[in-house]
Parts: sequence; C-alpha cells; structure tokens
Amino acid sequence: MARHESDREDMIREATALRNRIEWQLPSESEPVFAGVRSEGSLSVYFGPDPVYQFSPAGGLRRAYSGGFLFRTQGTTLAKLHRERSTEQTTLLRNDLTDDELAQFLCRMDERLDQLRQCIADGSAIQLRSVSDGEPPDYESLIESAIKASPKLAPAMPTRRQ
Repeated sequence: MARHESDREDMIREATALRNRIEWQLPSESEPVFAGVRSEGSLSVYFGPDPVYQFSPAGGLRRAYSGGFLFRTQGTTLAKLHRERSTEQTTLLRNDLTDDELAQFLCRMDERLDQLRQCIADGSAIQLRSVSDGEPPDYESLIESAIKASPKLAPAMPTRRQ
C-alpha cells in the first residue's frame, strides 16, 4: 500500500486497468463523474476524488472510498479502514460498520448511483471523454445492476495476513 495518496490528475489516461472508461459532467456535481469497467465486467464509479465505489462483476460492492476513509467488504458488512502514519511506518486501523451504519452507507451510495443513472437516461449527463476497448459497455445497466445487487456486498476480500 502506498505511503501517501494523491488525487488522480487524469483518470481517463491513467486508469488503464479499466478497459472502458468514461467521464460525464452532471448538473448537480461540481466535478466530473468518472466510470470504468474492467475486462471481467466489474464497474468503478468516481464522484470526483470522494466518494469512489468499486463493484464485483455481479454488482456487489467490493471497496469504497468515502469521507476520507477506505471501506472493504467483509461479505456481511464493510470494514472502515484508516491509515495511521508515523515517520517509521503506516498502520491500517480497522473498524467494522454496525448494521445501521452499513444501511446508511449503502443508502447514500444507491442515491448517488441512481442520480447518475437517471442523468444518463434523461441525457443530462454530458459526456466529456471516453475510451473504449471495443463496443462501449451499457453504463446505465451496469449502474442499475449495482443498485439492485443482491446481496449488496461482494464476498469478503482476501487479506494479506498469514
């Protein structure tokens, strides 16, 4: 894990693991919204630098960045991760969300995603730039799949601890 984070300058150019990428300007957003799809079909959506949502190919939430915190699926909840830094090391502190916190987090996520989906559907999302590896994906359907995913969370991600 990197010791220091920085905002991406140009996601269209830099996010090459996302084979298909698009950037929109929404009427309600001050910064462009970026979305990308990996070759296996997993969607990532960036509402500027925060929040960010990354999904599995089935639409379950895998990871997120929101409110300055990293979140990672545990299968049944999200782990809220915080980096504590010293001059010698970086420590990752973990706190699992309660059922209420998880429900609130997922509700806010779905509201943001649905707003994006609606703007794409009604044409108010102005496409700024895109890169496609072949036929562009149906972003509206991918976003809808993430909203309607059941279960809402992807299976737990493997950890590096041994």
